[in-house]
Amino acid sequence: MTTSNYATERETTEGKVFTVTGGDWDQVVSGTDPINDERIVVNMGPQHPSTHGVLRLILELEGETVREARSVVGYLHTGIEKNLEYRNWVQGSTFVTRMDYLSPIFNETAYALAVEKLLGVTDDVTERATTIRVLMMELNRISSHLVWLATTGMELGAINMMLYGFREREYILDIFETITGLRMNHAYVRPGGVAQDVPDDAIRKIRDFLVLMPKKLKEYENLLSGQPIWIERTQNVAVLDTTACVALGITGPVLRSAGLAWDLRKTMPYCGYETYEFDVPTHTDGDVWGRYLVRLAEIRESLKLVEQALDRLKPGPVMVADKKIAWPAQLAIGVDGMGNSLEHVAKIMGQSMESLIHHFKLVTEGFRVPPGQVYVGIESPRGELGVHAVSDGGTRPYRVHYREPSFVNLQALPAMAEGGLIADVIAGGASLDPVMGGCDR
Repeated sequence: MTTSNYATERETTEGKVFTVTGGDWDQVVSGTDPINDERIVVNMGPQHPSTHGVLRLILELEGETVREARSVVGYLHTGIEKNLEYRNWVQGSTFVTRMDYLSPIFNETAYALAVEKLLGVTDDVTERATTIRVLMMELNRISSHLVWLATTGMELGAINMMLYGFREREYILDIFETITGLRMNHAYVRPGGVAQDVPDDAIRKIRDFLVLMPKKLKEYENLLSGQPIWIERTQNVAVLDTTACVALGITGPVLRSAGLAWDLRKTMPYCGYETYEFDVPTHTDGDVWGRYLVRLAEIRESLKLVEQALDRLKPGPVMVADKKIAWPAQLAIGVDGMGNSLEHVAKIMGQSMESLIHHFKLVTEGFRVPPGQVYVGIESPRGELGVHAVSDGGTRPYRVHYREPSFVNLQALPAMAEGGLIADVIAGGASLDPVMGGCDR
């Protein structure tokens, strides 16, 4: 008489439990799980149109149901944080702007605020420079949300939304190009202020945009909000309540769609946001539908902030007065649309030999930052974007680390996806709005 190597399974409140003393696990489970052999593992990504960049999802499926989901990141790793240690403090702006490439102004502003805090010049940044930062960030928030709306619409079958979202985003990128010379990756916000002033034709373009955008938002709502397929694909899908959001460190529209009005512009103000009039939109369902409504409402609030910032733009300098810190801010573009104009170069060289030497040293070597460490957090389109900057007293950062919301928010994907349908992984992942350039850094 032979004895079994396996103890009998028993049912508990946690499900079926096996006590195994030997043998192969698959054989043990297959004896009591009739569909064990039918589970399949699928790689969604890293090259996949529904993963918002090079994100890899490993899904274990039981039919159409997701039993296990794992996120794999790192396919867009750029080493930006490490590269910052080999460039001077001002050159860092050129690197950080490329992380979350859909919200470059936020990357730059958070970095600049951290450097200014280390330097002790936070209160010396001019009113015009601070107002320009708010103006640019809120325009950038709108453009980022438009990309989210466009790509999510395409992924859920609303192809027209893709066209309309990118169409309106182009208008904002034209404004950015007029102000900074570039559509993306601007390196416009620098420690001490901004690289150059806002020209008058950019102000006119922004005023026109403030008239145009509210009409477009109504078109989006007419297209999506009452559409039965859109409602079916978003309501009660990828639900994440407030408790889960807080436990996982989730911030931004995902947290606010669960009912918690946590927005650093209100709770921990910076750049004078406490003096602006705006609301923090929230929803209570914590699903894809709620995140859609919150982002639409945030676009409207950003439009209010842009209008207030325009009204506050008073004449004045856009860089701190301290010439040992102030990067040249009154720049002029050359005839080729790049570099500096000959008139600007002649002005620099014609001032004095000492001025030219100082300009050369400031650009090549940079300024020294007192030793210390700081943390600065701002509200990006995806949540809390934090910068931990450390200085050893030199002209280069000792360490700069970003608390990037895309990386943190991706923790929620298994909680949202497991137990749901594979189609809902697309909607849930999209509703997090991850940008892998920021996630991987």
